[in-house]
Amino acid sequence: MDKKSRIVEVCLLAGKIMLESGAETYRVEDTMNRIAAAFGVLTSHSFVTPTGIIFSTSETDKTNLIRISNRSTDLEKVVLVNSISRKISSGELSLADARKQLKEIDRADLAYPIWIQILAAALASGCFTIMFLGSWVDFVPACVTGGLGFAFFIFIHQIVRIKFFAEFIASFIIGIIAYAFIAIGSGEELEKIVIGSVMPLVPGLLITNAVRDLIAGHLMSGLAKGAEAFLTAFAIGTGIAVVLSIF
Repeated sequence: MDKKSRIVEVCLLAGKIMLESGAETYRVEDTMNRIAAAFGVLTSHSFVTPTGIIFSTSETDKTNLIRISNRSTDLEKVVLVNSISRKISSGELSLADARKQLKEIDRADLAYPIWIQILAAALASGCFTIMFLGSWVDFVPACVTGGLGFAFFIFIHQIVRIKFFAEFIASFIIGIIAYAFIAIGSGEELEKIVIGSVMPLVPGLLITNAVRDLIAGHLMSGLAKGAEAFLTAFAIGTGIAVVLSIF
């Protein structure tokens, strides 16, 4: 493998990690182009969408394509790749060292343990309920409802790889549990418990990235992410609506 091919490999690996970890489209393109320029390739071209990366070192060289099928939120990996990019630009990292470190980041599982994620979702649900002017009586029911709903979301997402299905089922479970708390007299306001409990499922980062990509001029990526965020929100709302229509 010649040097230019190794540069392309490093650029694509950095872009792949960032895009899979929730980075904005324009940030991915900028990072790839900066890495290529730092290694002497000044005419690189990149085109990034939420589902793929197209990269070429010039108008006449072959074009490389990477398909992105799994996307999550892991901002620590985005920060680490940005740090490597800055070190490459300042001449602190060689091509081989950069490739080695990027491979380690790609293989690493930097996400918090599932129990911590569920605990954080439960606490956030209770806090959101209070923030939305709910009473303290609803704090504990919202914590329990949000935590169980998020646990179901993780569990279903690991079993059924159908987009938006996990969000729908999780919100349906949240609606059932919230209604159960109201029925037994442990909660006061059903809507406040529900609103607080679904907040951990809301695609906040996706909405933010969609807006930032649109502002940066990446219309295709911005609209695609906006559509994904809308469908996710629609799935959440549908799950709650089904429960309300039943009871």
